[in-house]
Amino acid sequence: MFNIGDYAVCPGHGVGQVCDIEEREVGAEKLSFYILKIIANGMTVMVPTNSENGIRELVGMNEINEVYELLQDHNIQIDNSTWNRRYREYMTKIKTGSLLEIAEVLRALFLLKDKKNLSFGEKKMLEQCRDLLAQEISLSNGDDSKKVSTAIDEYFN
Repeated sequence: MFNIGDYAVCPGHGVGQVCDIEEREVGAEKLSFYILKIIANGMTVMVPTNSENGIRELVGMNEINEVYELLQDHNIQIDNSTWNRRYREYMTKIKTGSLLEIAEVLRALFLLKDKKNLSFGEKKMLEQCRDLLAQEISLSNGDDSKKVSTAIDEYFN
């Protein structure tokens, strides 16, 4: 259960702050919703309070360390399928909201970028993944978002 002012992760959108908890009538029943304001773009999102995979808490230090370990491991098979197939697979992972899945997509795109040019969509996705990771990690451990983003980039330079 989240309270007003808490930070939560909305899969596919990133970190948001709970601005309000409202009750709305949907059909014949009253449902309760979290109203989240997404930090990255100011968008407002309504998420049912009883949704099991609607929003989640920020990650802890253990998961942050797992993300950094994953980013260090460059010994993986690069996906050589067509860009649109890769894009669909990567979007599915991003929409899970799992920080580790997002880190996997980021790592794959960074390593692919060294081998060949990324499509426009893949470049945007790389930026999106970096921003999602940096935002959540910075809020979880109190670091500056730009500092975290720079640290992430250093794993691939």
